[in-house]
Amino acid sequence: MKIERKFDDSSNSWQVKLEGEIDIYNAPELKEALTNLIDEKQGDIIIDCEDLKYIDSTGLGVLISILKKVKEYDGVIKITNLKPYINKIFTITGLDKIFIIEAQR
Repeated sequence: MKIERKFDDSSNSWQVKLEGEIDIYNAPELKEALTNLIDEKQGDIIIDCEDLKYIDSTGLGVLISILKKVKEYDGVIKITNLKPYINKIFTITGLDKIFIIEAQR
């Protein structure tokens, strides 16, 4: 898993790009990285999943826990560019109702 991140002052949001696979082995690393972003500067989080190949339930749990933290300051998490098979996981689990999901470009 690779995580790229930068803060966009004009939109007051973190631009996060995920690459590779998120599973039980590296989900704690993702949680720490996203928590550190919020601690550094509160803002919306836009997660680009164009290069995300796989996410398991542990990874989904990380996203949910970060969403709770973001909602504490009325922020949002927007997930973009999900591959169809990963988007299906969000739909089946109902997470498409709690995250803002934008279709693949």
